[in-house]
Amino acid sequence: MQYVGQHGIVRPRDIEAIGLPREYLLRLHRQHRLNRPTRGIYTLPDADVTEHHSYAQVTKRVPGATICLLSALAFHEITTQCPASVWIALPKGARTPALDSPSLRIVRLSGLSLSRGIEDHQVDGVPVRVYSAAKTVADCFKFRNKIGLDIAIEALKDCLRQKRVGINEIYRYAKVCRVSNVIRPYMEAL
Repeated sequence: MQYVGQHGIVRPRDIEAIGLPREYLLRLHRQHRLNRPTRGIYTLPDADVTEHHSYAQVTKRVPGATICLLSALAFHEITTQCPASVWIALPKGARTPALDSPSLRIVRLSGLSLSRGIEDHQVDGVPVRVYSAAKTVADCFKFRNKIGLDIAIEALKDCLRQKRVGINEIYRYAKVCRVSNVIRPYMEAL
């Protein structure tokens, strides 16, 4: 119980790593001492749940995932959108995770556009990888056909208005994402 309290969200493999049998979590769940919000995830019943709890759940279930696009915009509070699914970036060729809850939207990236701009944050005791605000804005223009150009423009405006990042940093990530020619007119208009 103390281990679950320290780590927030625990998977059976975490318990095995410290030398306890997996069944221990299931027994505690049956005794109503642990919650099981989804298959393979256990938490304390009285745990403080934040608005980004689903990001921690996804990170636990898909360790190589990075929170991106609409979910990253919501995490950095630079959008009015409330994503219905958790958006994650995975390497090209990575296995598609089978999650029943929360629902996922997956984008595939490779090279520098996958590895640059990642920030590490703690969400409910779980280390979560989230793209930076500048990288997220560049990604929004890269995936403008998936999320909508209006959302990408709104993200650019909000990010600059809130002074989260400068134009140069956004443009640097636009080069990494190979959308510098796409984003340039919108940046010049602002």
